[in-house]
Amino acid sequence: MITVQTGLEKLIAEPNRWIRDERLGLLCNPASVDRQITHARTLMHQTFPSKLKALYSPQHGFFAEKQDNMIESADLLDPVLQIPVFSLYGKTRIPSARMFEPIDVLVVDLQDVGTRVYTFIYTLSYCLEAAAKYNIRVLVLDRPNPINGIDIEGNQLVSDCKSFVGRFPIPMRHGLTIGELAVMFNDHFEIGCDLEVIPMNGWQRRMLFADTGLPWVAPSPNLPTLMSAMVYPGQVLWEGTNVSEGRGTTQPFELFGAPYIDVEKISAGLETEKIPGVLFRPAVFQPTSNKWRETPCNGFQIHVTDPLRYRPYKTTLHLLQAIMANHRGQFEWKPPPYEYEFERLPIDLIIGDRGIRERLENLEPIDDIEADWQEGLNQFKIISREFQLYD
Repeated sequence: MITVQTGLEKLIAEPNRWIRDERLGLLCNPASVDRQITHARTLMHQTFPSKLKALYSPQHGFFAEKQDNMIESADLLDPVLQIPVFSLYGKTRIPSARMFEPIDVLVVDLQDVGTRVYTFIYTLSYCLEAAAKYNIRVLVLDRPNPINGIDIEGNQLVSDCKSFVGRFPIPMRHGLTIGELAVMFNDHFEIGCDLEVIPMNGWQRRMLFADTGLPWVAPSPNLPTLMSAMVYPGQVLWEGTNVSEGRGTTQPFELFGAPYIDVEKISAGLETEKIPGVLFRPAVFQPTSNKWRETPCNGFQIHVTDPLRYRPYKTTLHLLQAIMANHRGQFEWKPPPYEYEFERLPIDLIIGDRGIRERLENLEPIDDIEADWQEGLNQFKIISREFQLYD
């Protein structure tokens, strides 16, 4: 197994001279650790004594304790270092001048999951914009894309579906690391802050997270395992429906279902030859929270048998359309609010294109829908190569 050295580990091994005399802030959460599970704030405090002045937390809180969407975190005092922790998923999602006043450099160490709708990358983008405004330097410590940096899948976000789960026209599975995304946001989308990325050593684009030799620490409560992260780019679609995405179970996103689903009918109607690399095991589960709380749900568990052939987004589109076709009158789109949007349908924000939702409703073949987003996807692939830091 090739051992990957993260940006955090590189910074600690070879501290950048230019930040030794600067006041430092750190955007992080529990997954911001080295291979010994030592947290980034501890390592930075040891490496740059008395220089770490503030911490910043993304969605789900500094301790990743908040289970669901739109559950805000308050500012707090870090119990270890006794420095302020500013919540970027609380009263505001955009750093204020007050939040950046204690620092000269913002260090970012977040584990992204390779999916357009994961909000950590938009917290990063808001930090880049605020840094440009308040003359703060940004240092991003890169981490692996856990679902590899080769496969890119799905439609690009269209402008009328912009939200906190999609700010830029990128596909659902973008194939970039958080460091590469930072450079793309900053340069291609012209944020223009003073940005530096510390790349990893040893990471290759073909790698899944299990190939890196690094420990997986859940970046958010409902991505506890590598498998949950693998299926997430498709299974997140259920958040925009009345089908449970498995929140409130021990296997979120791997499990999905609802009380009304006829498992036999769905299984019989799936064209499984068009859904490679995966098997669907019929399952009954009872969520302890969220949708269908304390109610038995009929559905499936996704078992990925070949990660290289599995296409999570397209797979869930097939499943979604099968349930829509077989359960008219029972299947419903979830109404707003969703991630601070109070008018538009959540599914439109998640898919990133209202037209695709309408085509799904009309039961147009998934292959036809996919063919129509291919040109935009190919353009993104060309653009994104400019920002790739790894062969």
